Amino acid sequence: MKVYASGFRTFLILWSGQLLSLVGSALSGFALGVYVYQLTGSVTKIGLVYALSFLPLIAVSPMAGALVDRRGPRRALLESNIGCMLIMLVLAILLATHTFRWWHVYFVVSLTSVLTAMQMPAFEASVPALVAKKDLGRANGMRMFASAASGVLGPVVAGALLLAIKVQGVVLMDCLSFGFAIATLLVVRIPGARRDDQAAETSEPSTLTGDFKEGWRYVAARRGLLAMMGYLGAISFFIGVADVVITPLVLDFASARGLGAVMSIGAAGMLLTSLVMSVWGGPKRRVRGMYLFSLVMGGAIVLGSLRPNVALVALAAFLFLGAAPLIIAPSQSIVQTKVEPQLLGRVSALKNMITFTPQLVAYVLAGPLADDIFEPWVGRRHVGSSTFRTLVGDGTGRGIAFLLMVMGVLLAVTVGLAALYRPLRHVEEELPDVMSEAPEEMADGVADDDGVAGDEVTDPAAASTQ
Repeated sequence: MKVYASGFRTFLILWSGQLLSLVGSALSGFALGVYVYQLTGSVTKIGLVYALSFLPLIAVSPMAGALVDRRGPRRALLESNIGCMLIMLVLAILLATHTFRWWHVYFVVSLTSVLTAMQMPAFEASVPALVAKKDLGRANGMRMFASAASGVLGPVVAGALLLAIKVQGVVLMDCLSFGFAIATLLVVRIPGARRDDQAAETSEPSTLTGDFKEGWRYVAARRGLLAMMGYLGAISFFIGVADVVITPLVLDFASARGLGAVMSIGAAGMLLTSLVMSVWGGPKRRVRGMYLFSLVMGGAIVLGSLRPNVALVALAAFLFLGAAPLIIAPSQSIVQTKVEPQLLGRVSALKNMITFTPQLVAYVLAGPLADDIFEPWVGRRHVGSSTFRTLVGDGTGRGIAFLLMVMGVLLAVTVGLAALYRPLRHVEEELPDVMSEAPEEMADGVADDDGVAGDEVTDPAAASTQ
């Protein structure tokens, strides 16, 4: 019978698999984007690919969260990673046999988006089952570090690999990364009973829709928790607008090389603060930390809009992306400590849906806002108004800069309104913690999320972290 480590060491094994999987997906995502653009020459088709990476995830999140709670986070992670590996393997075969067509990417992106909708809450639900409460901030910081590292490494490494092993080789590497993630899942156990084991004790079996409604009622009855999700959704809207307009903003006064420098410095900021969170764990008053770093993000947006200067925008990008982990990781820790374990998958999926929907709306609205409203208002070629020149400088693209300035101010106003709302301001004090100081350990006869009894483990390395 196999012996499984528990505690923070188990989380490190799980995290390493997810890190490599994220890097592999970033490599293949960048490579496929380049390949499809080379085949079609269409920016619109690339835009549709980005939209399809969000839409299915948002649409199926309620059902995906219910499935995580029913099947357990480990099984949900296994199934989603196996599904993604099979999809990418089929894509690799299509590329190798020269039967690939560019529109196949639509199906690939949509299907992997559906599986990601289950993978994200499953990973989030596994964290409080494995690490002590005092280590939640560090663990969530490590999750943010994995996301940031994949974002930094993906474009850089994929560009070199495309020349060396072509797109089919990059896709095969993604398959291998999923294989590694699956292997790590096969050697860990995540304590906790599955949702369907509990449902079996009731007289009437529940449905996925009923499970989701139960999760929604749970959140709606806790106004502070619901307000935090709405707050994160508002922040995501401002982030979405900045994502869309940063490229034309910089290219209006600088070269592609300058844009690359801005993007790289911004990514370095996110990587650095994720690393800091992994060591520090974040502020003790998590909501106040979210407010503070949201203000930093709003200030960074305004700073980047002030003048057409690469160094200034790069500094703003560093602060902007650097603030993101310091907002997101504390919010994850709040959910993990305040939500019952058997509901955590559904609540995490609901949080993702509420957060990502405004970002998708921002992707749709940012272009028309810039092209049809702010650019004509401020001036496409030069700024005619002395007031606008004082605010954002002169030259082309300063209408986009003013749009960014407005978004930064609105973000600061959002923080102020959120700080005035008592249920959100005091969510950490008013909602009781449902997580004990140490995660539940597996002992003889205690089932893990696959319903199989695990062996009691004596693991000095894991015990030292608890």
